[in-house]
Amino acid sequence: MNTAWRASASGPTAPAYTPVHARRTLARSASSTASTTSTTTTTMTAAPASSTETRKRVEWPPAVREYVQRCFVPEQQIPGISRAEMEARLKQVITGAAETNSLEAIDWASLPLPQQMIQAERNAALPSVTHQLSLHPTRTSPKRKSTDISTDTSTSTGTSNQEIPPWRATAEDKRRRLENAATTTNNNNNISNSDGLNSKSNSNISSHHHLESRKRRFESTSSPAKVKSPQPSYTQTYTSQSSNQHAGPIVGRSTQLEKRYLRLTAAPNPDNVRPLPVLRKTLDLLKRRWKQEYNYGYICDQFKSMRQDLTVQHIKNDFTVLVYEIHARIALEKGDLGEYNQCQTQLQGLYALNLGGGHPMEFKAYRILYFIYTRNQTAINSALSDLTAAEKADPAVSHALAVRAALAMGNYHRFFQLYLDTPNMGAYLMDMFVDRERLAALACICKA
Repeated sequence: MNTAWRASASGPTAPAYTPVHARRTLARSASSTASTTSTTTTTMTAAPASSTETRKRVEWPPAVREYVQRCFVPEQQIPGISRAEMEARLKQVITGAAETNSLEAIDWASLPLPQQMIQAERNAALPSVTHQLSLHPTRTSPKRKSTDISTDTSTSTGTSNQEIPPWRATAEDKRRRLENAATTTNNNNNISNSDGLNSKSNSNISSHHHLESRKRRFESTSSPAKVKSPQPSYTQTYTSQSSNQHAGPIVGRSTQLEKRYLRLTAAPNPDNVRPLPVLRKTLDLLKRRWKQEYNYGYICDQFKSMRQDLTVQHIKNDFTVLVYEIHARIALEKGDLGEYNQCQTQLQGLYALNLGGGHPMEFKAYRILYFIYTRNQTAINSALSDLTAAEKADPAVSHALAVRAALAMGNYHRFFQLYLDTPNMGAYLMDMFVDRERLAALACICKA
């Protein structure tokens, strides 16, 4: 027992420490000096590279930002159109407008969304495809049954309809089968070649008609838009039309107080446009009818026609701000976020012009609450960065910032207190997401 213990104790064992060579001088080794020098050089060369890679922030107009935000609103999504398709078309729209320097000229509030453009193109292409299919029906060959094959074989060979088993077939039968198979293959090739020639001739005729019609369309246009590709994009077409239609402001001559809203498909006629004095009377009439009838469909249609008359006449003053603010409040009261967002976008640009009048602080608070509803954190950060110290001290803006802070920290008790004490018409916006936050608060309570 003692002998075994002594053998194991005297055997080789792993060292309990890592051996390190002792330094004999104060000079550093060449390897460590080289590594330190290379590290310092890499750091010094990487610093200017990182500084040069810093890009400047692109300042997009507010109308473009609001247009992009409306594209990602869940209510604006269309079934059948993927997010990737929508983002690709959105990039095409904004890039085309930036290349043609028409970011400020385009009315982004009335420009269709990318998903609406895609749906319109699909709807326009559907009748033409149906018409082409009706003109050139595809030849469909019916499936042949086993009885048809046996009948054809018996007719060509002159034998009976019964098939001869392979083990009973003679050399003559095998030779006859090979000849029949070769004949059938040649016939099929001839038929397919004739079909190919017919389809090629039909396609050539249809393409020729398409080119002729396209040539006539471009010849009929007095001032064609300059495009970079043979097929103009939707954005370039819209830009050329809008520039031709609204080349300069017009002065309306209509005296009608009420007018239905119709989307412009040609240059506006001054006889159908109301001047500023008539529009002031129209606004007074609409305010009275809203209090009496409370018919939102009629009021919304009339306000949109007023906004159109203001746009084609290039009227931007305190009256324009008043029209957009009243329409935004009515849309907010009825829960029409689409019309409200369009008015909010236009108001942001009008406030930047310092036209006087209006309630910019009230609508800046609405804007923050709207971004909280849509959960657009990027837009919230952008809106907060634009606020000054004086604007943050405003009661309405301060309330909206407090709501945002309460939700960010998960302080639901504070959030519901702010919900009960909302200034102006902010409660209509908070009604749209209070149920969502109430459910989140209950989930938090259950977890606790």
